Amino acid sequence: MKRKIVKIDEDKCNGCGLCIDACHEGALQLVDGKARLVSESYCDGLGDCLPECPVGAIVLEEREAAAFDEEAVKKHMEARFNSMPEKLACGCPGTHARTIERKIEAAPPVPSAAKDVSIGSQLRQWPCQIKLVPVNAPYFDSAHLLVAADCTAYAYANVHNDFMRGKITVIGCPKLDEADYAGKLTEILKTHKIKSVTVLRMEVPCCGGIENAVKQALRNSGKMIPWRIVTVATDGSIVED
Repeated sequence: MKRKIVKIDEDKCNGCGLCIDACHEGALQLVDGKARLVSESYCDGLGDCLPECPVGAIVLEEREAAAFDEEAVKKHMEARFNSMPEKLACGCPGTHARTIERKIEAAPPVPSAAKDVSIGSQLRQWPCQIKLVPVNAPYFDSAHLLVAADCTAYAYANVHNDFMRGKITVIGCPKLDEADYAGKLTEILKTHKIKSVTVLRMEVPCCGGIENAVKQALRNSGKMIPWRIVTVATDGSIVED
């Protein structure tokens, strides 16, 4: 039958996951960091997901498609709820509330000479928000670039010494920012001689947007730049490096 159904432009999609939360029928999922329509019969064609997309990657088109199956949607959502209750009962896994239990240990005595010593910030420039940094800023010249998700600084305790030291740091959140990170990062890579790129992201799916933006920027720049991706778990441990 011919009806209205969503169409996703994967080139525009930044993997933020906002459309996933907006689709109450579970028709959309993140696959390899991109939003995908998993079944035509799950999409009601009303377009609740459209206004949630910050980059305009979703449109409604009229074409031949399977009919909307309300009963199939009901079974699909029940199965998804039962199989992944902790992640899906409250929506996006990135917003799932949890308490991180930590073993409380007595702090060792601090020598009097060291009491006034503090850990210094390793931030080497301002601004550091991806939306705000100027593309032609001289501090990007011959820099090792760290592209970090906002939450990593709070989840990983030693982020300054372990990741920011010796690097130019830019931060962002693809789920909250209405910005084309890939476009700006591409211009930075093209304009400057970047020595390396490190992506520091959280394990939650919405953080895939920042990873995909960097990968796209590296491809678009046409340069062979060493790069790596480090993933931080919500309890602060490194789960992938």
